[in-house]
Amino acid sequence: MENTISLLRRLELPPEGVLDVVIDTDAYNEIDDQFAISYMIRSTERLNVRALYAAPFFNSNSTGPADGMERSYQEILHLLDLAGRSDLKEITFRGSDRYLPDENTPVESDAARHLAATAMEYTPEHPLYVVAIGAITNVASAILMEPAIRDRIVLVWLGGNALNWPKGAEEFNMIQDIAAARIVFSGIALVQLPCSGVVTEFAISGVELRAFLGGKNALCDYLVQHTCDEVATYCSDPIWTRVIWDVTAVGWLMGGLMSDRLIHAPIPEYDGYYAFSDSRHFMKYVYRVDRDLLLRDLVKKLTRSRFPEAGKTRRPILFIRTPGLFLPSGGQASANSR
Repeated sequence: MENTISLLRRLELPPEGVLDVVIDTDAYNEIDDQFAISYMIRSTERLNVRALYAAPFFNSNSTGPADGMERSYQEILHLLDLAGRSDLKEITFRGSDRYLPDENTPVESDAARHLAATAMEYTPEHPLYVVAIGAITNVASAILMEPAIRDRIVLVWLGGNALNWPKGAEEFNMIQDIAAARIVFSGIALVQLPCSGVVTEFAISGVELRAFLGGKNALCDYLVQHTCDEVATYCSDPIWTRVIWDVTAVGWLMGGLMSDRLIHAPIPEYDGYYAFSDSRHFMKYVYRVDRDLLLRDLVKKLTRSRFPEAGKTRRPILFIRTPGLFLPSGGQASANSR
């Protein structure tokens, strides 16, 4: 009962104040991660960025998970330059170069080691928020490496489809690494943003994109051009919309932009279906996105020229990028243990 109460408290989003957050992103996968990263780093009055992690992916934009992760890492650095936040490069880390081999073995990476170490600075009463918008390999690996972080994080994941969707677990972010998905659906404070059936509500038209973001700054111009170039590969009609899925995961942290409810956590199965049991722990399930409210907030954050002062930033962990080792600032080098 005590564990349930603690978990439910972590799932209650604080209505005010600055939240410490990391983001795990397959930024080169398509066009929506770029919007989400930009939204996060420009929401300084609400979010204090502790780290950015590159996630693996494999589709037509990569030759395999390792290539997808490396391309994502480089894309994050490119976005930080465009946003004038090159200071965040020192807390940007490469992630897993492959998916989990099973549900007990982590894939070690700079990202997983950094998350495992950083999350240990937090408590169940004051957790670290982990926004994940790709395959969940890095996060699951960090949990396997340091199980104590289960009670110190809140994971906000865009993964899986709606519960009533045919083969709901057969969604790109989830199906790439079902073993990792099963780990994060087991006993941590999880907020799920389902793709098809829920987040599909959050689409922007080409007309809106050009009118609201075009010509505002270098970052906005990149987002507009990158999106229009992608749409041009499959649509010749001047009237179109594009879902920018990943923005919703960051948007949940703002509060008041979508609706959610408590449910018993389903189990993602290897055959692409969910399994259900009322004996499972609780999680938050987002079932509606207020498209207009979220779009207004996104546009406001991306186009403003001045930013509110950020919350107090914690001293970053200085990190030696050597397999199995990390070096906290002022401390002794030590091996991560699982």
